[in-house]
Amino acid sequence: MKTFEKYLEKLIFFSRWIQLPVYLGLIVASILYSVKFMKQLWTLINDFSIMNENTIMLSVLGLIDISMVINLLVVVFIGGYITFVSKITFDGHEDRPDWLSKMNASSLKIKLIISLVSISGVHLLKTFIDVHNIPLQDALIQIGIHIVFIMSALLLAYTDKIMYSHGDKEKE
Repeated sequence: MKTFEKYLEKLIFFSRWIQLPVYLGLIVASILYSVKFMKQLWTLINDFSIMNENTIMLSVLGLIDISMVINLLVVVFIGGYITFVSKITFDGHEDRPDWLSKMNASSLKIKLIISLVSISGVHLLKTFIDVHNIPLQDALIQIGIHIVFIMSALLLAYTDKIMYSHGDKEKE
């Protein structure tokens, strides 16, 4: 029976590699978002002289939104891979982001929710700038979603704080 248990545990441990295609797919998605960014930037450059200030601001916020989504994707595919699949050896690479040294499941959750709140905030700002062209119901739904993201971020941070402080008490 121990032999069966040993092989089962190896299979369970190896199953973490099932996530690899997901992370590779997110890399492809970030490439596609980069292409979309370049297209929107090109449109902004070409149409700049005929755009009014609100249209320029909405275009710039669209670019910021895309960059934030790409940042979110990077956090997910690098952080998720490191946390749940395998460590990445950087051999002291000078470009290694500082946040990778502190990456664990808890910090990954916090980074994700902060990214979602930020992206939601940019969408909400776009709605406020273009409020005359947005149905009231849509604006209210966006505000509600943003509030839910903020509340989720606060609850996650509070839960993380409780778990961290509880962990410190156990060590004493």
